[in-house]
Amino acid sequence: MEAHGQRLLGKAYEDPITSFPLFQKFTAQNPEIYWSIVLKELSVWFHEAPSCILDEIDKSKPGGTWFPGSVLNIAECCLLPTSYPGKTDSNVAIVWRQEGCDDNPVCHLTLKDIRDQVMLVANALDSTFSKGDVIAIDMPMTVSAVIIYLAIILSGRIVVSIADSFAAKEIATRLRVSQAKGVFTQDFILRGGRRFPLYSRVVEATPDVVIVLPASGEAVNAPLRKQDKSWKEFLAQAAQHMRHCRSSEGTIALKVDNLRLDHYSPVYQPGESITHILFSSGTTGEPKAIPWTQLSPIRGAADLWAHMDVQVGDVLCWPTSFGWMAGAVVLYSCFLTGATLALYHGSPLGRGFGKFIQFNRWEFKLKGLGANLRRVFGSAGEASNIDDDLWLSSRAYYKPIIELCGSTELAGGYIHGNLLQPQAFGALSSASMATCILILDEHGNPYPDDQACEGEVALFPLLMGASTTLLNADHGEVYFKGMPLYKGRHLRRVGDVIKRTARGYFIVQGRADDTMNLGGIKTSSVEIERVCNLADESVLETAAVGAAPPQGGPELLAIFVALKEGFNNDAEKLRLQFSKAIQQNLNPLFKVSIVKILPELPRTATNKLLRRVLKDRVKKELPVQSRI
Repeated sequence: MEAHGQRLLGKAYEDPITSFPLFQKFTAQNPEIYWSIVLKELSVWFHEAPSCILDEIDKSKPGGTWFPGSVLNIAECCLLPTSYPGKTDSNVAIVWRQEGCDDNPVCHLTLKDIRDQVMLVANALDSTFSKGDVIAIDMPMTVSAVIIYLAIILSGRIVVSIADSFAAKEIATRLRVSQAKGVFTQDFILRGGRRFPLYSRVVEATPDVVIVLPASGEAVNAPLRKQDKSWKEFLAQAAQHMRHCRSSEGTIALKVDNLRLDHYSPVYQPGESITHILFSSGTTGEPKAIPWTQLSPIRGAADLWAHMDVQVGDVLCWPTSFGWMAGAVVLYSCFLTGATLALYHGSPLGRGFGKFIQFNRWEFKLKGLGANLRRVFGSAGEASNIDDDLWLSSRAYYKPIIELCGSTELAGGYIHGNLLQPQAFGALSSASMATCILILDEHGNPYPDDQACEGEVALFPLLMGASTTLLNADHGEVYFKGMPLYKGRHLRRVGDVIKRTARGYFIVQGRADDTMNLGGIKTSSVEIERVCNLADESVLETAAVGAAPPQGGPELLAIFVALKEGFNNDAEKLRLQFSKAIQQNLNPLFKVSIVKILPELPRTATNKLLRRVLKDRVKKELPVQSRI
């Protein structure tokens, strides 16, 4: 069977238009074959090998048990050189540049450099935290953030993702739900030539201890609480801790004059052990806490390997942060394939970022990197605009743009573009590898695979790396309750509505539930409504919906308002008040585009809010309103 899969893959390269869909379908029907191929392509090393790829015996687990019996440390897999795919200690692992230093040469670290620094931080973690502790990262995705992330996992601890744009209240919620013992952050964020306080916002959330890195220079530029530590102090404790470290025989483990701070023994754990807690908003008003296991990163890395052809010698630059799944996916994609991670410490919206991604090709060659810099674009997080895609592609001799649509709980995508099929701007061309997607009609029945249609998407549940638990919600109720059976298994809920065109392309239409996608961030309507209801004394209740403009692109946020009896108000005044309240309490990147005042909000006979009716109303008015 595996040989058959390899032959299909070979045919897909020879005749991609007709053979690639066959290979994708084969991987969906035989996922264990696909993942056995992937493990040979990525630098995944098991300390103890699994008994098999997939065990479907336990029917209480809708997604099966993947790699049962496996023991590993996924951070170690990232840091070790391997003969295949060709990672060596001298390979450049990361290149970066600081905003404002745009005429300077790019900085770089080799794989060995990164490993040494990760082990130093891992030793320092032992001096401050206990094994198994949950530790948050709330800072931009810098070189230091990458090193901290890998060190937390290498040392047997768990990372918590917090976006550096969040308000103190949202930070506090994530610290409480995850029970984080500490936070890594920066004193400030330097972006677009401006300085934004970050440490003061984190402290407002009252974490136990904060380790503070300087945004620039060597010294932290903010007064710290008594229990908090600067980055320099934190690292200095590593040596002090090792001086007092004793082995099980009671002797000094390391002599004072021969400290090996660049050495650390990884903590090996079962494949299903949690390494990372991410958050995705639900409909309850509290963000869902989604644990990633050691297997989840393999899925994310495999997606970019298979669909974007990320490989040794490539340079991958994807502005994001560890607050979102993209940060972890990009990190693992680079370190497990041997590609180079490119980071710009600053705003990706200015000329400096443009210079960074076009830096001197000879400089790359001197560092052992390939010269083919702009080979492919990737796009994820929010719906793309066709005109924007055309403009971007035209700036790189019409290189393809590979779309990705997925979710945090899947640890990757479920529909993608790829380099083996013709691509259409603003659309996706196939299901992800080893993924079976179905589009359901209004009765919950799947449309035929070759039929143009539109409906809620569902997934066959055998998905390696996908979530199996939630920390603060019932996983089965959220993703499986009420879903139809297909081939003897309950389908998995995604929550997206997608359209399949007559030519077989997929176009994302928005959310089917009470969430929306604002700037690539899935956000609960309930969260937004809770803030807006308190923004003005005239507001009785609100309904938040998101709708994509007819020309494509990100969803616009619309708020429908019912006023209290005896009150009047102006829609534009409320729009400004709602935007300010949302930016202060939820996310400074969100804004309200449309406000409509209604006598009352439409509801069913059982008093359920008819969001679909409101969303349809917004769509009808968008050709005019989208100019706002």
